[in-house]
Parts: sequence; C-alpha cells; structure tokens
Amino acid sequence: MEQTEERKVKIRIQNLYKVFGRNPQRAVGMLKSGKTKDEILQKSKLAVGVADASFDVYEGETVVVMGLSGSGKSTLIRCVNRLMEPTAGKVIVDDIDVTQLDQDELREVRRRKFGMVFQSFALFPHKTVLQNVEFGLEIQGVDPEVRQAKATESLNQVGLKGWGEYYPANLSGGMKQRVGLARALAVDPDILLMDEAFSALDPLIRTDMQDELIALNERVQKTILFITHDLDEALKMGDRIVLMKDGAIVQVGTPEDILSRPANDYVAKFVENVDITKVLTAADVMKKPTPVAFVKDGPRTALHKMKEAGLSGIFVVRASNWELVGHLTAQRAAAAAKAGERWIDHLTTVDDCATVPLDQPVRTIFPMVSGDPIAVIDDSKILKGVIVRGSVIAALSERGEDEDV
Repeated sequence: MEQTEERKVKIRIQNLYKVFGRNPQRAVGMLKSGKTKDEILQKSKLAVGVADASFDVYEGETVVVMGLSGSGKSTLIRCVNRLMEPTAGKVIVDDIDVTQLDQDELREVRRRKFGMVFQSFALFPHKTVLQNVEFGLEIQGVDPEVRQAKATESLNQVGLKGWGEYYPANLSGGMKQRVGLARALAVDPDILLMDEAFSALDPLIRTDMQDELIALNERVQKTILFITHDLDEALKMGDRIVLMKDGAIVQVGTPEDILSRPANDYVAKFVENVDITKVLTAADVMKKPTPVAFVKDGPRTALHKMKEAGLSGIFVVRASNWELVGHLTAQRAAAAAKAGERWIDHLTTVDDCATVPLDQPVRTIFPMVSGDPIAVIDDSKILKGVIVRGSVIAALSERGEDEDV
C-alpha cells in the first residue's frame, strides 16, 4: 500500500512503555539510560514488556506487529485499547489520547472504535453462533431485531450464512474463528485488533483464513493491527511490518523493505531464509511500458516503432489514458499493411493478452514468463508496465536471489 502525506493517521503510538512489577517507572528511567531488558530484570525484578515503541497506522492499512515469543507484540496491542495500562507514552486514535481517558470514556471508545479477535476463539458454548455474534451489540444495548440483522449480515460476510442456529461445538476450528471475526465486525468498528488470530488453526485452514481476511478487507476497508510470530504470515498480510525484539521496535517497513533492506544483523538473520518471490509483485519487476502503439496509429507506424526498439510485437493503447486495447505482432502488422486492411482487426485483444494486476505475486508469474511480454494493468485496464523474462531475472539479481526462471 502506497504511503503518502495525505493519508490519515488512524493510530499513533508515541514512546510507549509497558513495565510489569512494582514502581514500574524505575524501569523507564533505566531503559532511557541504556540498560537492557535483561539487566533491568536482574537488578530490579521489573519485566519490560514494551520499550519506547513509536509508529503510526494509517486509515485502511494492515500493519503486522511481529516477533518471537517475549518480543512484546501481544503486550503492545493490549496497550492500544488499554486492556493493559501503559506505563508511559501515548496511544492516539483519531486524535483521542486513549491513555488519558477515564473508564467511562474508555469504554465508549472501545465500543465505537475497536473490534478484537483473539487466538483463543472465546465463544460462549451455551450460546448459538448468532447469539455469540450478537454479544457485543447486546452489551451496547442495541435493539434485538437490529442486532440480529447486523449479526446475520456479519455471518454472511465471513462465509457462515445459515449457521446462526448452530452451537460452537458443531463447528470446526476455522469456522469458530470466523465466528470470532464476525463478532468483531458486527459492531462495525473502525479498527480490528487481531492477536495471533490464526495461530491455533491447521496450516491449510490458516491459509484459507488469511486469504479470506484479505478479500474481506477489500470490501469493508477496516484498519487492522495484526499480531503474529510467523514471518510468512506477516509478509502475506501486512502493508507494513513492525518487527520487535525484547520489547523494542527494531524495524518498521513494507515487506520488501524488511527483506531487501534489513535494519541490522538481527533483522537480516530473521529473514535470511525467506523466498523473496513470495513478496515481490508484478509492480516490483515490471519495466516502463514503452514503446507502445496508439489506436490512431496505422500498421506502418506500429512497424516503425517495433523496428526502432528491436521488438517483434507491441502493446496497443488508447492515447487519452493508456487503456490497454491489445497486442500486435510485427507479422500481423505487416500482413495488414500489405492487404490494406484495418490493422486494428489483427490485434490480439486485451481479453486474450497475457496480463497481470500490479499486486500479482512474482512466484505466480514465473510460469507465464516466456518469449512474449506480459502486460501489467490496473483495475481500469490502464497499462502500467511490461514484464519480460529479463526484467524478472534482473529484479531477483538485485536482491541477491539466484532463481531459475
């Protein structure tokens, strides 16, 4: 996801600390003076959960906070909605400093702003699926008919249409997690906090849930703070990744930033065995889409452009907006010129061209890379770039990969 100055900051975490033990402010001072987490525990018996964490989450963005066990990621997410009280620092949500709210104000912000999905399904076994999804709305005092309608809509969104009258005992693990997600969505929160939400699932179900959440958020456009210890999951889910170690943030960046430009030796070691083709997309390996032929051009003009560039074919676009119309080979252009026919009738149309979207993973493009170029287009079929065998190899080589394409 592209980051620009215009994007709204939904969550701002500033110099956040969480220390466990008596008189925890002592540890904040020790951290600022350069003491490590282990040194503080040994000298003061205080346990550092989060140490001076600062980062922003933009509206509509999925930010993944990841790290090994004990890194502080789950503690951090619980400080965001004050399930744990921060020791120091600020958590600002839509210009509201959550750390300064009294209990009534905090309860109202939690109701309006946050939905939370835990690793444990946390379903009430004596309630039906629909009643479980209604629970947050019930707490808010929503009218029974309204909350039933909203809960039913949420179940439909997560693929559980018709399961409302069943009980949790009748559901698989993946279905239970869908109920948890539906319950969070039912209150229509701005922000989803997801703490190891898929970690308890079998690998295949976990992959399905990841795909479904990505697809779902394309429709509902929530801001998501997602916690995981799994690097592959972080790379797949995150627009950006916050990598933590010993309570502190060691790097914030896009998946490609983390893999291609690790901030230190720890990050480099953390990601050294990752297949970068899982992260690279068509946008990362495409080249500038020139030259092109325009619809208004004739076959001889198209042939001239191909000859000058040493090409055996050329993409044809509309001059006004570069909407892709099709692909024309030199052989077809020459035949049209010789016969005096409408050269546009000799095109391979856009529907029959090899095309991929900007976010298509490189690993899925490999089988398509042969002698013919691949057009990279956006949702409006605007030509954004061209992928050829050489551009894929060059992109991988720049990142130290030796992939047999």
